[in-house]
This record gives sequence, C-alpha cells and structure tokens, in this order.
Amino acid sequence: MRAYLNLFDFKQKVNYKSEILAGFTVAMTMIPESLSFAILAGLSPLTGLYAAFMMGLITAVLGGRPAMVSGGAGATVVVLIALMQSHGVEYVFAAVALAGLLQILVGVFRLAKFIRLVPQSVMYGFVNGLAIIIFMAQINQFKVSNAPGSPWLSGPTLWTMLGLVILTILIVLVFPKITKAVPASLVAIIIIFLLVMGFDIETKTVKDIASISGTLPPFHIPMVPFTLETLKTIFPYSLVMAGVGLIESLLTLNIVDEVTGTRGRGNKECVAQGTANLFNGFFTGMGGCAMIAQSFVNLSAGSRARLSAIVAAIMILIIILVGAPIIERVPMAALVGVMIMVAIGTFEWTSLKIINKMPRHDVIVGILVAIITVWLHNLALAVLIGVIISALVFAWESAKRIRARKYIDEKGVKQYEMYGPLFFGSITTFLEKFDVANDPPEVIIDFKESRITDMSAIEALNKLTERYHKAGKKLLLRHLSPDCRALLKNAESVIDVNVIEDPEYKVAAD
Repeated sequence: MRAYLNLFDFKQKVNYKSEILAGFTVAMTMIPESLSFAILAGLSPLTGLYAAFMMGLITAVLGGRPAMVSGGAGATVVVLIALMQSHGVEYVFAAVALAGLLQILVGVFRLAKFIRLVPQSVMYGFVNGLAIIIFMAQINQFKVSNAPGSPWLSGPTLWTMLGLVILTILIVLVFPKITKAVPASLVAIIIIFLLVMGFDIETKTVKDIASISGTLPPFHIPMVPFTLETLKTIFPYSLVMAGVGLIESLLTLNIVDEVTGTRGRGNKECVAQGTANLFNGFFTGMGGCAMIAQSFVNLSAGSRARLSAIVAAIMILIIILVGAPIIERVPMAALVGVMIMVAIGTFEWTSLKIINKMPRHDVIVGILVAIITVWLHNLALAVLIGVIISALVFAWESAKRIRARKYIDEKGVKQYEMYGPLFFGSITTFLEKFDVANDPPEVIIDFKESRITDMSAIEALNKLTERYHKAGKKLLLRHLSPDCRALLKNAESVIDVNVIEDPEYKVAAD
C-alpha cells in the first residue's frame, strides 16, 4: 500500500506497511540502549526513554533527513557523566537545554556545511569505530545485571543466552531469503520472545536492566541558580555535547544519503536536533542525537520516509505508559542478536578491501579515528583529530603542486600561468618560479587556474611586486576570483598591483 505523506515542507511517497513495521523494529532496539546509557550516567532509566521518545519524534517531524533515527544516544550522554557526578541531575538538564540552543544556532547560521571538511578516510574510521562500539556493547550483555563487579554469565544461563543470540542471527540472515515483506529483525525478536514464553526458558530480559513503566514526560524547569557561575559550570559540557551530537548526526545524515541516493538538509537537521535537546532539558530527558545503528535498522527494514521514526517514538511512549509489562519480558538475547547484525552491517568492509589501494596517510587516519572512537568514546575528538591530520597532509601535498607555465606573447609580455592554490605552504615554491632580473618590462601573472587564499599569499605577492618595482618593471594580475580580489583589497596598505579580468566562482552553501 503506497500513498503520499506531507509533513510540513516534505512531500514523499510512503509505503505505510514498511514504515510501520520498521518503526516497531527500531523501537525494540532503542529501548535497551537508552536504558543502558541512562543507568551508566547515573540517571533514572526513564530519562533515557523520554529522550528516545522526544528526540525521535521531534527530529522525525522537523529534521532534514527522512529515514534517519535519533534518540538517547550514548555518544552525547557520556559527555555528561562528570557533570552528573559533580553537580547532580538538575545541572544535567540545564546543560542539555543549553546544548540544544547551541545546536539551533549552528543551524540558523548555516554552519552545517562544514561537515564537508570531513574526508572519506575519517568517515571510514568513524563508522568502523562505531560498529566496534555497538558490538562491544552487546558483549557486555553477557554480564550479570546489577551485580557487584559485573561478573560474566556462566553455566546454563550463559549457554541459553548464547544459543538464543545465535538463533536470532540465523533468523535475521535466513528470513529475507523467504520474504522481505516483514523486517527480519522484527520477526527474529517475535520468534525468540514466543519461544522463551512458550517453553518457559529462563534467560535475561529487558526488565533485568530496568523497569520501563512511567508517565508522560513532565514539564520541569531545571532547578539551578540562573547565574553566571552556573553558566560557567554547564557551558563546557553543553558545548562538547552539542559538538558531539551534531558531528554524529551530520555524519549519519551523510551515510543515509549514500544509502538512499538522496540528499538531506544539514542545517535543518541541526535546528531539529537542537529543538529536541531543548525539549529534553525541560521535560527531564537526557538528550541525544542521531543513532547510526538504529538508522541502519530502519533502512534495512525498508524505511525511506519520516513515518517510521514517528511510529518508533510513539511506540516507545505507549510502552512507557501501558506496554511495559510485555516489553519488559522481551529476551535480551533477541535484541543482542539484532544489534550484532547491525554492527556487522555498519562496519565498512569496503575499507578493508581497498586498504592496499588507499594513500598511506588515509589508512593511518582511518585507523586512528577508529581507535580513538573505540578507546575514548569521544566522537568529536576522533573526528577533529582525523580532520586536522588530513588537512595538514593536504596542505603539504598542495604546497608541492603549485606550478607555472611561462611564455612571452606577441606583444613581448611575459606570461606566468599559475596552477594550484597560493597559500602559506606554497609561497616559497611560488616565488622561485619568477626570474625578475631577466623578465621583460611587463609581466602578467594569470590566476585562472589558481587561487590566492590567505595573508601569506598576499605577502608573497607584495614581495614579488617590490622586486619588479625595484627592477623598474610592471606587474599585473589577471583572472582573480571575487574572494581573491577581496583579499587584495583588504591588503591595499601593503601591496600595489594591477588587477584585470575577474571571473566569478560559486559554491553550494548547504
């Protein structure tokens, strides 16, 4: 059954059956993760479920990427653990609200475009690191819940859990070969649930993690002093949370773009993420961001629209209000098996196939980002380090690529046609290209295939101008783009050159 769904400004064709079933599956996989990270941070389990509901619903309706799922993600929650331990939950709620405001500002000022600075090698490292984190989180489910020292399961309990996990994985692998009308993950969860209930198998369930019964998220103004001192306390945490949340969300958006062959709207997603976190801060949620694992579950279940994430969020609310007694009996083995398959599907196996064909520095960057992601669970730091290293390598390689085509035209004018960017790293090579002493009285530097990019380039042109001026010769610059002319205009006090024939270049802003 297909129809058209129009939510705000997004009109899209929707397969209702696929979307609803995908929503059910996503809800099942979001609950244990939200509970686990809430407990890890020392928060009430319900704060995790409230975050899953509010993040999922608000970003699904207002966000810029259909089929992407947001919820109470561990990547953002781990940032707040220290604040929770030192100042308490009220400061956490205030920090989440402030992080939401910062994310809204990023979207309003259209800064999402800077995610393009993240190279493919960093993307590979980010995704592979997350896949390993997802897998390791499932391994932790083989420990005894709420026991001192978290001992491993043993004896029949361990073998039962392991057997059910393997059966879940087999169902997920085999069922799509029978039919793709129903998501294999949802079928696996239902079969394992019925099997455990029917044969009265004793195994770890969702209730062993925490109770998920509750009420509607209550409106609650964070009970903190509204002072500059409070702002100084929460701002660093809010800034890091906002950065981590947006980096993970925008990278997930890019990955969903690749899978679906469509393009999301980054700035709109930033505003949606910020709005959702703002609501979290005032409705006792722990906040969150886009969830790559659940997004992959959603996509693999056939979702391509907003409806599935809306269904998942509403399902979580229904479970909190009335469905907890049933969902609390869902075997953790079923959810662990599904998430292990998600981890396997998330890992970029292509990166291993082409590792011997990639430049050495890209391989190093990808591995380093993955290691930092897994080791520190700090996605923002991992991506930032990856981008910095990639930028330095790019600057070094670009510095070696500036070159000049030289000739004297029919008027006796010496032409230097430059190729490659002129910036701080390439100015030495640039200046070595010119023969001031032997050049004719008039010289033209053509920047049609080059760009003047920074103050170091301006200073290099200033030095070159002075050399030609002392030699009694005239220097002209040709084919400068508007941004190059703006730099030269800003440097009027230090450089005097003639500019002719300026072209115009445009770059997409979103």
